[in-house]
Parts: sequence; structure tokens; C-alpha cells
Amino acid sequence: MNQLDSSPESRMWAMLAHLSALSGFVIPFGNIIGPLLIWLVKRDEMSFVADQGKEALNFNISMTIYMLVSGVLIFVLIGIPLIIVLGIAWLVLSILAAVKANEGVAYRYPLTLRLVK
Repeated sequence: MNQLDSSPESRMWAMLAHLSALSGFVIPFGNIIGPLLIWLVKRDEMSFVADQGKEALNFNISMTIYMLVSGVLIFVLIGIPLIIVLGIAWLVLSILAAVKANEGVAYRYPLTLRLVK
């Protein structure tokens, strides 16, 4: 985790990039759409939001891939516990990242595939 210079406005947008992923609980693929929209709109204006929006986007793409694989693994009975663990990790890590972003700290999610460069 790195400390970056960030204005209160950029910290707020970075926090929203992480929290917008929670819309995935009610909107299909909302966990990807929310961070993607914030990242696309604010990435040229605020470097902290560009960094954290991309981080949130990569994490949520990774979690979606992991959930899909876990869904397939339901047929061999290991998928259900994996889905539960992934769901809890997704919620906890998204909230933790939002808190860190609000503090101006660049958060790096564990086990994230860096697909968006």
C-alpha cells in the first residue's frame, strides 16, 4: 500500500470506485460496471482515481472469473464453499479498499489478475 498525494475530491471518487462494486449484489455485472464507469470518467482528471479505479476494476473482473469457475466446480461439491468464501472476501476487501482510498492510501487487492493496464 502506497501513500499518494490526493485531494479530498479524488479520495471520494476513489472510495466510490471501490464501493460501486457492491452494486453487483443487486445488478448483474454491477461489480464491473460501477468501477469501470468511474474509472473511464475520472481517469484523465485525477491520477489517484485512475489508479484506484483500475485496481477496483481488475479486482472485480478477477472475482467474476473466480466466481464463474466456482460455479462450474459446484458439480464436484467444492464450488459451494468457494463461492461463500469468495463472496465474503469480495465484500470485506471492497470495504477495506474503500476505507483505505478515503484515507488517501493506494490499496492493492490480493489475488488480482492485472488485466486492465
